[in-house]
Order: sequence, then structure tokens, then C-alpha cells
Amino acid sequence: MSAVPVGLSLSASFMSAVQVLGVPAEAYRYGTKFIQMCIGQTLNSLMTAYIFMPVFYRLGITSTYQYLELRFSRSVRLCGTIQFLLGTMFYTGIVIYAPALILNQVTGLDIWSSLFSTGAICTFYTTVGGMKAVIWTDVFQVLVMLSGFFAVAIRCTILVGGVSEVLDIAGNNSRINFGDFDPDPRRRYTFWTFLFGSTFLWLSMYGVNQAQVQRYVACKTEHEAKLAILVNQVALYFIVSSAVICGILMFTYFLNCDPLLAGYVSAPDQYMPYMVLEIFDHYPGLPGLFLACAYSGTLSTASTSINAMAAVTVEDLIKPRFPQISMKKLTFISKGLSLVYGCSCIIVAALSSLLGGGVLQGSFTVMGVISGPLLGAFILGMFTVSCNTAGVFSGLLVGLTLSLWVAVGGTLYPPTAEMMGELPMYAEKCPLYNSSHGIIYGPAPPQNISTPLDRSAITEEFYSLSYLYYGALGTLSTILIGVLISYLTGPTKREDIAPGLLWWDLTKLPCGSSEDKKKALKINDEVSLSMKDSSLPYSPKIPNSLLNSETKSFLLTQKYAQPLENEPCQLEKSTSFSSTIHHLDKDSCI
Repeated sequence: MSAVPVGLSLSASFMSAVQVLGVPAEAYRYGTKFIQMCIGQTLNSLMTAYIFMPVFYRLGITSTYQYLELRFSRSVRLCGTIQFLLGTMFYTGIVIYAPALILNQVTGLDIWSSLFSTGAICTFYTTVGGMKAVIWTDVFQVLVMLSGFFAVAIRCTILVGGVSEVLDIAGNNSRINFGDFDPDPRRRYTFWTFLFGSTFLWLSMYGVNQAQVQRYVACKTEHEAKLAILVNQVALYFIVSSAVICGILMFTYFLNCDPLLAGYVSAPDQYMPYMVLEIFDHYPGLPGLFLACAYSGTLSTASTSINAMAAVTVEDLIKPRFPQISMKKLTFISKGLSLVYGCSCIIVAALSSLLGGGVLQGSFTVMGVISGPLLGAFILGMFTVSCNTAGVFSGLLVGLTLSLWVAVGGTLYPPTAEMMGELPMYAEKCPLYNSSHGIIYGPAPPQNISTPLDRSAITEEFYSLSYLYYGALGTLSTILIGVLISYLTGPTKREDIAPGLLWWDLTKLPCGSSEDKKKALKINDEVSLSMKDSSLPYSPKIPNSLLNSETKSFLLTQKYAQPLENEPCQLEKSTSFSSTIHHLDKDSCI
């Protein structure tokens, strides 16, 4: 596919209702500093385009976790696959839960009905349409999401009194605050939090996450894939900026009547839908546009995740065990898996009502805790020659345990509003709502809702770490332990690593078509399962250097492998993901 639809799909994949609800609420409470999230996203896009994407693209792999097997072992691949499936399932469940809050508040529809209807619709079109349906649906959903933000921003600006009035109110109440360079990692949002914490977080979601990798490797050429990542970044600028602007406008609108302090809403995630109902009270259809905005993001993210889970299960769990299975059966199994994973995500969504700290923090915590250590495993594979299977296993275990420990502790013992740097909110000029007695007029106390508790030293210092650092904690601890254990158990030698698996070997990657690379992976899988067979059902011509040493020696004794010259070739990729064995065309190179 071309760069523009793929790029917009990349941006929509993690810009769900979680961001539609969560980002404006965070900007409302912490100011414009949240727009610095774009710093981490920009660094992520650059590293994804020039470090991770070329490796996956030139290897021609369908599942990112195939790389872990090529570099380490099949057991590491299986570990990465299971970790990805669990993390994606929990994240998608939170994403499905988020718009249920909106639908419940806007329409009064029962929250359980909303959960099941959202999950069912998304599961249906993902199961039936596959990747192409997901990408083109994402493109439409990005446009709907931006339309909803623009409608809210324009109407709210008019009601407040214009752009100058908005800037005056926001500036006088510390909401325009880009210059927070406090190095304290317990502060929820600072320049350093976004520079380091969000960079690792977004890199784990874009650089090595199957949901994103499967999109940009679907581009026709490597140049198109890089362009798609650039288009994605531009779209992210618009989405994040629009959400932050809506959050600041929301504060100016609720200046002296905070809905949370007044009791009109029960959680910060409900700020946006509550304001939309107020400002569009006499404009039928516009509240529905905001609802569509939130649902567009949700359907985009959920469909991406379900499709990715099905693809990874087929590539990493089913095909290695059943290498002779037909493509027709694989397609049927993939659609069935999409249905199963969709139902599982709905169940997780039902449990997401127990979340504390909001849907944005919950979703980023899940991705940081689980995807952070996986990012560390890929970095170990691509950039460290010495790392071995024992090292990467130990690193994954320690990284996951440490980040999970801190995340659970931070959930059970949340930091105080003062420690996080939450800005003051007021409710001095609004009536308090009481569900039993109607409206009671009187000021609410101008204070934040967090109540200080008796806190131990470990709770005060360790568990108060900003949730954006969870991914960095998991990644760095995985790398550190992985390198240490590898040296203690015997580091891997350079000659034992196949060409193209280390990042600086990209220019040495042998010529061969994208089909060459896929068939080489298939041959490696099949030979490892059937070394005792006297013959194989195909006779491919492939570059010998694409095969591992065991496969190469076996095939050469059987007179199957016929090396091709490693001629210079244009970086162009076949769009076919079929692993059916045909006679290879030397002229189709990557």
C-alpha cells in the first residue's frame, strides 16, 4: 500500500478514545506541558524509520518475533509472542472500555451494552476485512477524530470570549507552562519525563510492536515505509495538539466551576463528554460528532490490535508447528482467532472499570510494563554481539518483574497531587449537585481531590515514579541484566550471528527477493523439524547466506540450495505475504 494511508493508519492505531478522553483531561489538570509528548513521538519516529524498520523490512519477516528466533532461539520467540499477546489484550480492553464511559454519559445507555456493542462491531469488521479493511478504516477514523476536536475547540473558544481571553485565563492560572525542567522522576510531567520516558514508551509501541510493524512492512518499498512513518508523525502532531488545546479550553470554560470538585462527574475522564453536552446543548448532532470522534479512535486501535494478535499467533505459534498447512486453512484460522481475541478483549474491558488513575495512565502503564522489556530484547539482539539466549531471557524476566512491581505499587499507593505537580482547580461559583436533593447552591472547596495518606519511605520514593517511566525502566533493566548474564554465561561470537541480524550489517544483507527471505525462514523452520527426512517437497534457488548454518549444510547435502550472486539491487518489496514455494525470480530483489 502507499505511504499516506499506511501513515494515517499508524497514527490512528494508538490514538484511541483513551487519548480523546485522557489527553484533554491531563492538559486540564497539568497544563500545556503535555504537548511536549510530541518530543518523544518525534524521536520515536526517527529511530523507528532509521533503526528498527530497515531491519524488519529487509529481513522480509511477517512477525517481529521471528527476529528473536533468528537472533536467539525459538524459546525466546515464544516468550516474546506470549508477552505481546497478553499486553495487547489488556491494552485493547482498556481502549474498548473508554468510549463506554462517553456513551453512558451522553446517551444514558447501559455501560455493559456499550462495551459489548463496541467490541462486537470492531471484531466483526476485523475478522471479515483483514488488514486492508483495517488500514482504510483507520484513515477515515483519523479524519473523524480531528473533526470532533475542531468542533469542540471552535465552539468553546466562542463561548469563553475569543482567543485572547482564553490565553489570558490560561496564563493567569499557570496552564501555559512549557518550562518545567524539574529532574524529579516523581513529577508526573516534566521536559525530562517526555524526553526520556515517553520516547521509550512510544518506541516500544512503534519500533517493535507487531501492530505497527505489520503496517509499514506492507509498503511497496523501504522509501515508502519511511515516508509512511513521517506521515504518521505529522498526523500525531495534529491529534495531540488538538487534544491539548481542547483541554486548555475546557479549563477556561470551567474556570470557577470544576465539574469534578462540584460532583457533576466522578472521574477526570468524564470532563470532555460533560463539556460537550453543555456547549452543544442546542446543536443536535454535534454531541454525536464527538461520540463518533471517540469511537473512531477506539475502533481503529482495537481492530489493529486484534488483527496483530491473530497474525502473530499464526506466524509464531501455528505455522512453526504445522509447516505444511495450506494458506486456505491459515486464512480460516486467522479469522477464527480474530473472533476469539475480540471476545477476550471485551472481557478485559469489563474488568477495566476497576482502573484507578484514568484510562490514559492505565493504557500507557500496560504498554510500558509489557512492551518496555520487549524493546530491550530487540535492542540487545540488534546492537549487542555478545548477548545470548540466557542473557535475553534473564533480562526479560527482570525487566518485566521490576516494571510490574513499580506499576502495581504505584496503583495501590498513588502519589499525592502535590508530588505529581497537579495544578489547582476551583469550584467556587457553581452549584453542587446532590442526587437525592437536586441542586444545592454553595461553593465547593478550592482544593484537589487527592487526600494524603500515611506513606512509607518506599511508597513515597519508589512507587511515586511517573507512569511514563515504566517503559524506560523495563527496557533499561532488560538491557543491563541481559548484557551482564551473557558475559557471565559465555558471550555469543560474531561468526555465530547470521548476516542482517545486527543493525550495522544492513548494508551487507545479501541480495534476494522478499520471497527469498520468507522462504529461507520457512526452510529454516521445516529443516529444524524434519532433519531426518531424505527429501523436501521443493527445490528453491536462494542465497545461501540467508540460511542458518544447520539448514545450509543439510540442504547442500541434499543438493537443494543453489546460491545466487549477491548483486546490487533496488530496495523494493513484494506485497505478497504468501509462503507458498515457487521458483524464485532473481530479478525481484530487496
